[in-house]
Amino acid sequence: MPYWHHPGTMGWAGGIGMLVLMALVLAALVAIAVVLVRRGPQPPGPGDTARRILDERFARGEIDQEEYERRRDALTRSK
Repeated sequence: MPYWHHPGTMGWAGGIGMLVLMALVLAALVAIAVVLVRRGPQPPGPGDTARRILDERFARGEIDQEEYERRRDALTRSK
């Protein structure tokens, strides 16, 4: 004999409540996953890459100090 007709059970309201609870748990898991992914390491911005390349060129001796400072100042002004 099916138990949902027994007077001590919740009937359809219990089934709907369980569906709502499962949806809330799933939404919470998705929200936690999104927060964890967004907290991960971020790729460097275009300004950081340009500054890194400029530093490397100066370190290799491709440009002199005057050229390095002029370009570095131009990069910091554009931000």
